[in-house]
Amino acid sequence: MEKKRVGIWIRVSTEFQVQDESPEHHEQRAQYYIKSKDWEAVEIYRLDAISGKTVMDHPETQRMLRDVQTGRITGLVFSRLARLARNTKELLEISEIFRKENSDLISLGEQIDTSTPAGRLFFTVMSAMAQWEREEISARVSASVPIRAKMGKCTGGAASFGYKWEDKQLVIDEVEAPVRKLMYEIFLECKRKRTTASRLNELGHRTRNGAKFTDTTIDRLLTDSTAKGERIANYTKSLGENKNWTFKPEEEWIRVPCPAIIDEQLWQECNNILAKQKKSRKKPGRYSYHLLGGIVKCSCGKPMYVPGANSRKYKCSVCKNDINQEALYGFYQENLSQYIDNIKPEIFIEEVKLEIQRKEGLLASTMKNRELLRKKMNELVDLKLSGDIDINHYKERYEPLMEQVNQLDRSVPDLQGEIDFMRIQLTSTDFVINGVRSLYTDWNDLDFTQKRAIAETVTEHIIVGKDTIDIALAYIPSNLQTSQRNLMDS
Repeated sequence: MEKKRVGIWIRVSTEFQVQDESPEHHEQRAQYYIKSKDWEAVEIYRLDAISGKTVMDHPETQRMLRDVQTGRITGLVFSRLARLARNTKELLEISEIFRKENSDLISLGEQIDTSTPAGRLFFTVMSAMAQWEREEISARVSASVPIRAKMGKCTGGAASFGYKWEDKQLVIDEVEAPVRKLMYEIFLECKRKRTTASRLNELGHRTRNGAKFTDTTIDRLLTDSTAKGERIANYTKSLGENKNWTFKPEEEWIRVPCPAIIDEQLWQECNNILAKQKKSRKKPGRYSYHLLGGIVKCSCGKPMYVPGANSRKYKCSVCKNDINQEALYGFYQENLSQYIDNIKPEIFIEEVKLEIQRKEGLLASTMKNRELLRKKMNELVDLKLSGDIDINHYKERYEPLMEQVNQLDRSVPDLQGEIDFMRIQLTSTDFVINGVRSLYTDWNDLDFTQKRAIAETVTEHIIVGKDTIDIALAYIPSNLQTSQRNLMDS
């Protein structure tokens, strides 16, 4: 019959104990017991001058546990439980591993030998203690989560993109927040999650772990209320180890104010669009590059577009209602002439100042992100030159970083140009009036981007009926805001 293979555990916590309480004495005592049981000592694990406060991460502890799990040893002999570990949690963890591997713990001081009936009772007690401690910890954690959540403290898990935990408080991440805000603005414009992800990726932005944005990521972040200043905590619970998480009843959710990245109106507009899309399961219409595409709507409620390069009409895809482009632009310019005399430029000036601040924040975060990426690239180059990384691994890590940096490099000039353009606009307090006047008087000299930007800013709605067209412009007195024309008289 093969002898039982065991190890000897020797730990003393200080140099004094190493000299005064001889490890050799512990070893001899263990060897004697092993021989009396007709076992075989195959390994000795020594932790000299190591505190028992925590031993789990020590190399000798890890080696011992590997030997148990691989079957090299089926028992461990030590002088006292306190010599194995003083930390109760770690002692329970070790005993649980031995129990699972059907191996024995032998404490000479407490006369515990789990190869005997009395020793197995010890294992039962230890297991009960472990279960009790797990349940007690779980109960304490569960009870503390709502309290910590109401205090605005971390309740576990990473902070949402655009935020970080700092001194146990949720604060805005200056690098990620501008990207999170840009995400909402792009989605509000194109109304497509996949298009939003593509545009962010093309601009050189990435998720926190360096991956490209996907429509799934966009959906999750757009619906996360943290961005509008409301963090929801204590809303999920685990169904057990290696099982899925499930939502708690909504009355148990904790809603905590937090710093906002966007205003609530922008968040609500984006989520209204998402809700409608999920309800109808229909994709939104295409993004139009005609001046009033998507701005002009049919009386049935559907947006109107110019269907092809050769078409001269805006058409409704549902009821087939249409209107000639030139006629629509003529009606629109007539309303702009009234707009020029009634608009209040200070409203626009304030909005543009805020937009400049937003773009400057986005530019700063883009440049900072680029600097961090360049640093990573330099580190990889150093590793390659020193021979610490093989060429395939180097390419695998370096090329995605290079792609992202190139995308950021391409986006920076455009962003700087937008900022410069808006700064120049602010040199005149009547730039809005001048802009609208340009749309009215200098139509042929403006490029599409300028026309579209002004049109989106000043237009509340354009609704085309079978016989009428209703145009409403923003930021002017209500008595002049709406102009309705009968198409039959035109």
